[in-house]
Amino acid sequence: MIEQHKVEPTGDAAELAVPGQADSTPDVIDGVAFAKLYGEPLFQLPNDLYIPPDALEVFLEAFEGPLDLLLYLIRKQNFNILDIPLAQVTRQYLDYVDQIRLHNLELAAEYLLMAAMLIEIKSRMLLPVKPAEPGAEPEDPRAELVRRLLEYEQIKLAAFQLDSMPQVGRDFVRTQIYIEQSVVTRWPEVQVTDLQAAWADVLKRAKLTQHHKISREELSVREHMSAILRRLQSAKFVEFADLFDPSRGVPVVVVNFIALLELAKETLIEITQAEAFAPIYVRLAYSPT
Repeated sequence: MIEQHKVEPTGDAAELAVPGQADSTPDVIDGVAFAKLYGEPLFQLPNDLYIPPDALEVFLEAFEGPLDLLLYLIRKQNFNILDIPLAQVTRQYLDYVDQIRLHNLELAAEYLLMAAMLIEIKSRMLLPVKPAEPGAEPEDPRAELVRRLLEYEQIKLAAFQLDSMPQVGRDFVRTQIYIEQSVVTRWPEVQVTDLQAAWADVLKRAKLTQHHKISREELSVREHMSAILRRLQSAKFVEFADLFDPSRGVPVVVVNFIALLELAKETLIEITQAEAFAPIYVRLAYSPT
């Protein structure tokens, strides 16, 4: 049987719980404060101090509804839920309802409805059983109650299992990472050192294939600029080293490189690189129509 205990104040507290009774507590108890209020010692009880009767009330069990209480009584005493001893369970159930009626009539209304249902089922079991059709089992007045109890127990078990699962904000926290996405493709910028290293490699190969024939040749930067533009028009990307012909000697390679720098200065070409230490490519500059 579920019990409800009410702790009654004793001694000085018992006198405080009764309004209107004189306070016999001395102002100072052996020079020591008998209580502290917000950290400050209290040597005298306030005249308007009142402890409500419900302030020291203790409930041993809390239930979520009539079905929860009924299921608790059945499971606690190991009753077979398919064969409930209604007389014993109803008696214990009514004892609990009588206790909560004294303190919270509004809460007891829902429990009283279940108590009336239990009494109705018990009274129907005392009546003679109606003859059933041939081959059919007689109707059990407890069948509907058993069905509701089983469904409630399944839902309660499922709720417990869901509550034991990890939940966001209670058991773990989601990490949020902001990834900047750009519609325009951004190629890595070609550093000066990368361009110097590529130029030094071309110059080194040009020196290996140089001729000792001495001749005077007039080289035009504009002509090499036009040649590079014609070369880039036939291909989307051209590797940097492929724009030079080391077999023509160092002077031609130098003029060709100057022409390449002039085109880059006038933003007629773009020098790109897919990633760090990757080959350098040259292409025509994109001009929106």
